[in-house]
This record gives sequence, C-alpha cells and structure tokens, in this order.
Amino acid sequence: MNYSKMTIAAAAVASIAFTGAAQARDQIQIVGSSTVFPFSTLVAEQFGKTTEFKTPVVESTGSGGGMKLFCAGIGLEHPDITNASRRIKSSEFEKCTTAGITITEVKIGYDGIVLANSNDAPTYELTRQQIYLALAKQVPNDDGVLVDNPNNMWSDIDPSLPSVEIEVLGPPPTSGTRDAFVELVMRKGARKFDMLNTLRGEDKKAFRAISDTMREDGKFVEAGENDNLIVQKLEANPNALGIFGFSFLEENRDKVHGSVVEGNTPTFESIAAGDYPVSRSLFFYVKNEHVGVVPGIKEFVAEFVAEKAVGPEGYAIDKGLIPLPDADREAMREGALALTPLTM
Repeated sequence: MNYSKMTIAAAAVASIAFTGAAQARDQIQIVGSSTVFPFSTLVAEQFGKTTEFKTPVVESTGSGGGMKLFCAGIGLEHPDITNASRRIKSSEFEKCTTAGITITEVKIGYDGIVLANSNDAPTYELTRQQIYLALAKQVPNDDGVLVDNPNNMWSDIDPSLPSVEIEVLGPPPTSGTRDAFVELVMRKGARKFDMLNTLRGEDKKAFRAISDTMREDGKFVEAGENDNLIVQKLEANPNALGIFGFSFLEENRDKVHGSVVEGNTPTFESIAAGDYPVSRSLFFYVKNEHVGVVPGIKEFVAEFVAEKAVGPEGYAIDKGLIPLPDADREAMREGALALTPLTM
C-alpha cells in the first residue's frame, strides 16, 4: 500500500471512530433499488424477529440514488448497505474507493423486467425491436434516416399490434430497472437495424446516444421509483403499459399480466431457465468499514444469504426472487460471509 492509500485508510478509520463516539447508531440503514426493496425488507423483518438486533431500516431510493448515498463516505450519517438491480458501475466503485470505502458485493439471485398491463386488456406479444420503435426518441425511417419517433399507435409499428395509443410508464434514469431495460431491450432492439448495428461497431458512444434516449413526447412517462404506483395507474388505465420487476408482477397477478417478449412469457421458470430475454442479476453491497461499528451487519448478511432465505425453497423465493444455481449460490455465500472485498 502506498502512502496516499495509507492516508485515506487512516482518515477513514479516524472518521468513523469519531462519528461513532459522537452519535452511536444501533440500527442498520439500507438504501437502494426498488426492485430489491421487497426482498431486503422481508429479510430485515425476519432478522428483527429472530435475533437480538433491531430491524434494519430499508429505504427505496433507486439503484443509482442508493449508490450515490452509499459512496458519499464513511461514518454513521451514511448508509451501511445499498441494494442494486444492476452491478455497481466502475465510476461508482471509483467514487467509493476514493472515499476510503471497501465493498463486499453480494449477488442474491435474478429478476425479470416485465412490460405489463391491466388484466382487463389484451396481452401484448412484442419483440425488442418493436419496443425500441415504440419508446426511442429517434428511430430509422424506411430510407435508413434517423427521424423523431413518428409512432403514435402500437399498430403504427406493426398492423398485428393493437390499434391503441402508445403509453408506457417506466422508471427514471436513477433506477437500476431503467439501466437494465435500456441495456437488455433498447440496445438489443436498436441493433436489429443494420445502420445502427454498423454505428455501434464504429462509434459505441454515438450508438448509445440513440439507443438509450427515450422519447419525451408523452408516450413514455417517467413514473418514479414506486412500482406499486405504476400498478395502480395500469389498473386505472387499461390502455397503458408499465415497466417494472417480475417480483411486482408476481405480487399483482390479480391486477396485471406481463407481455410476451420474443415469444417468451415472463414466468419464474422461463427466467430461471434463461429463456425470457429481459432478466438481470440482483445485488446488495456492504460497507465493510461499518462492520463492527453498527451492530448486526455481519449477522444480517448471514441471514440474507442463508439457504432459508435465497435457496430454492427460501422465503425470498416466495416473493418472486429467482435463485442462483446451487454452485453459484454456495460461492456467493462463502464470499459474503467472509466479507471479501470487491475488486474491479
């Protein structure tokens, strides 16, 4: 370790020691992904019931918002754990490292992203190219020229789709669900056009400026981090569709159903098998400098990675979490319990 790194580490230790002396905190604070929120809350409640520790406080701030809070520094005014519905970005890792934070990464399982609508409306059968054509700010026309998105009705994209005005409620840019949706749907859909696929090979940044930018004319509506609110709006408006995690679909199947994407229905089985194309990994991240300062962090991690929680018969699975394969789950558990520092 060089001198500058030793200085950062010493400052970090001094900071948390001072903060701890000034204001003790005996309750774990967790922020981050709205998708991981129900699983984290479930584990927190179980942890509070079955141990001597207080029930952790879990806030839904979005993956990006959680990372910003988590990486802001060491000390009891900062959260101990952040949830994420996508992996930590290199820029976020660098920010944490610069702040003297050592991170343990824990992948808890998988989730799908669904495009759902009211049970009172027909089920959509869509390709990722069609979703891109519905939601992108700019799309290629028949002459291969980029134009502002002219599609107002789903039937404008394909006559086989409903003659219904496009209205899709989705997460904001701070959301991990938004990040994953852009990566797994919008970019994949854009690449179906030869001109955009060629651009990707020549200038990835220019390609992503096109593939990642959602339309702003009211057809795509940022509905915030509250997925339950999206479900309520879909109930009120059967013509609208909403983007959220599979776990919320599972909780609300009496109200909404998921669209078929690339011929695959979003189900537990199709996501676990890797058939449903819009699926992603779910994580939480531990601030190792807070372990031993805030009571119960190691024990909470042990509860979260236990077989009774995230194994095939675990209580988080009943909430819609898709479990990791056996070998991956064992390796994850080993790293989590050892609080193995993340390197990138």
